[in-house]
Amino acid sequence: MDVTIDAADEVVERVRLLLPELRERSPEGEVLRRLPDQTVADLKATGIGRMLQPKRYGGLEAHPRQFFEAVLAIAGTCGSAGWVSSVVGVHPWQAAHWPDQVQEEIWADDPDTWISSSYMPGGTLVPCDGGYRLSGRWSFSSGSDHCQWVILGTSVDRGDGAPPEPRNTLLRRGEYVIEDVWDTVGLRGTGSNDIVVDDVFVPEYRTLDLIQMFLWRSPGLATNTAPLYRMPFATLFSYAITGPIIGMAEGMLAEDIELTKKRVSKQWGKAVEDPYTVAAIGTAACEIDACRLQLFRNLDEMMATVEGGGRITMDQRARARRDQVLGTQRAVAALDDLFDRAGAAAISARNPMQRIWRDAHAAKHHTINTLEKSLFSYAKVAMGLDPSDLMV
Repeated sequence: MDVTIDAADEVVERVRLLLPELRERSPEGEVLRRLPDQTVADLKATGIGRMLQPKRYGGLEAHPRQFFEAVLAIAGTCGSAGWVSSVVGVHPWQAAHWPDQVQEEIWADDPDTWISSSYMPGGTLVPCDGGYRLSGRWSFSSGSDHCQWVILGTSVDRGDGAPPEPRNTLLRRGEYVIEDVWDTVGLRGTGSNDIVVDDVFVPEYRTLDLIQMFLWRSPGLATNTAPLYRMPFATLFSYAITGPIIGMAEGMLAEDIELTKKRVSKQWGKAVEDPYTVAAIGTAACEIDACRLQLFRNLDEMMATVEGGGRITMDQRARARRDQVLGTQRAVAALDDLFDRAGAAAISARNPMQRIWRDAHAAKHHTINTLEKSLFSYAKVAMGLDPSDLMV
């Protein structure tokens, strides 16, 4: 598929046209415990996987707002598809920070190549001639069955009591094994399986120094100079978790509105005439909309800063993190209230509301959603102190 930077809005429109089919296939993903092959093919055809990818390799270098518009729309229809679209779709942004040789290996033959990840350190890079040896196990690699590469959280063993050096490592399919362990209450269709590596050689250029990336000194920035790649890793990657959750809440709201319009209780009568039920919809809609608006406000302001040649401030980063973690909490709380008031029909396995509820609660358990520590860090920054949260 031929895509250009002018096609970003068209990608969002193609995503919206695909939503009925994604909704229909969502139960199949739950049974498979991964996205159906046709769903992956359809998502690739929309171009969502290329939105944050360098133009030099067939990407769009789109505004993050457009990417997350597409993500929220998908997640409102199928939580698992929205989750995979988001966490896999944000990886091209980081891949752009690797040396050009790595980007060539990933995308030269197929610009629609997907990359999965597992960022929690699961193995240590042991230095050897020309690179490193790596063994280990990593969990929760969403969409891994459909990906040809994986980003792994690793550290370099410097020996002699020196602290380990945090690095991300890219491996090609065939250099790792996907172990099928994903059997969960929610996000069942994400196929977030384990990655197992057994004494594989990793060339030096396939590792990325995280400190250098956070300081915008990674080697890929020599060729990928678009403002997009000056956005903070912590913001984009934490929003890749909360974005789908807000989308799920929007999906729950849409489902509940349709249910309420036709629901009749034998005890209480028409739900649409119950002021408490109807008022609760208004409250939930406002909360969910506020989460969306804050997310996009932060993305817009950050992009405006880097497009103008500026550097994003710690205040901006801390606020983005605050709104991200509270966006998860508030969206799930609103979603819960809608589900709780929807009556017994909502718990039927045939009703998509129960799947949305399970998916959102599974997503909330991601480590990025730790609430109090993130808010404590924000307050420290607001008082002129250094942040205590690494994801800022």
